[in-house]
Amino acid sequence: MRYRNAPAAIDWLCEVFGFARQLVVPGEDGTVIHSQLVLGTGMVMVSSVRTDDYGRLVRQPDEFEGAETQSCCLIVEDPDAVYARLLAHGGTIVRDIQDESYGGRAFTCRDREGHIWTVGSYNPWA
Repeated sequence: MRYRNAPAAIDWLCEVFGFARQLVVPGEDGTVIHSQLVLGTGMVMVSSVRTDDYGRLVRQPDEFEGAETQSCCLIVEDPDAVYARLLAHGGTIVRDIQDESYGGRAFTCRDREGHIWTVGSYNPWA
């Protein structure tokens, strides 16, 4: 995932969702060339927006009225706790927390740069 302010996004993702920094490779002028954030057995890679070969293939949500063609789904033990942290840290709820018909509890939100995340307790691997 690319962010205009990757250092702030990394801080936010760690504080709100509970990711841990496994690797952060700083770039020039406060940018991030590459990072690996882990949550349980999952990982998301975050870097700064730039116009390299890959960067020309992706756009930020605000360039398309907030639309996205994909989103991340996080499996957590306590989605209500993550929901509370999200609200305390300025996240935007787009689908309120609810019990799902297939099991578990979940909500969908936007992070500070508009990327969509679904957070829930349903684990399809269990």
